[in-house]
Amino acid sequence: MIQLKCRHIDETHALGMRLGECLQPGMVCTLTGDLGVGKTTFTKGIGAGLGINRTINSPTFTIVKQYQGRCPFIHIDAYRMENVEEDLGFDEYFYGEYVTVVEWPEMIQDQLPKERLDITILHLSDHVRTFLFAPKGKQYERICEGLKG
Repeated sequence: MIQLKCRHIDETHALGMRLGECLQPGMVCTLTGDLGVGKTTFTKGIGAGLGINRTINSPTFTIVKQYQGRCPFIHIDAYRMENVEEDLGFDEYFYGEYVTVVEWPEMIQDQLPKERLDITILHLSDHVRTFLFAPKGKQYERICEGLKG
C-alpha cells in the first residue's frame, strides 16, 4: 500500500491525471471515500490522463457513464446498488477493452474483479486529502511504484 497526500484540489486532479496516463484497457480502479471527499475530481483527472476532452461528472443517477479517450473509459457510481441482486453486466466493463473506475465499490463487492487498484480517499481538512492506494495484482503494484516517484 502506498499513501500520497494532496494539499489542493489541483493536486487531486493532477494525481488522477498521472494515474490515468498509466492505466491500460482492462484495468479497474475503485474509489472509496465520504461524500465530497474528491472522488469525482480525482476521476476527472483520470479522464484527462486518458485523453478525454468531455466534461466528466458523477453518474449518481445513471449509474454508468462512458467516455472515449485513448481507450473507452467507464465511470460507475454504485451508490444506489445496495441490495441489488441481479447481474447488471459489469463483467463487460471489468474484463473488456475499458478502463473502469467504480465509486462506492462496497455496494457491488461480489462483482468486482480480483485484480484491481483500490483507492481510499481520506478528508483531512478543507483541501487536504490522503490517498491510500492498495494494489491487487502485479500490474497495479507497478503503477503504484510509478506514482510514488
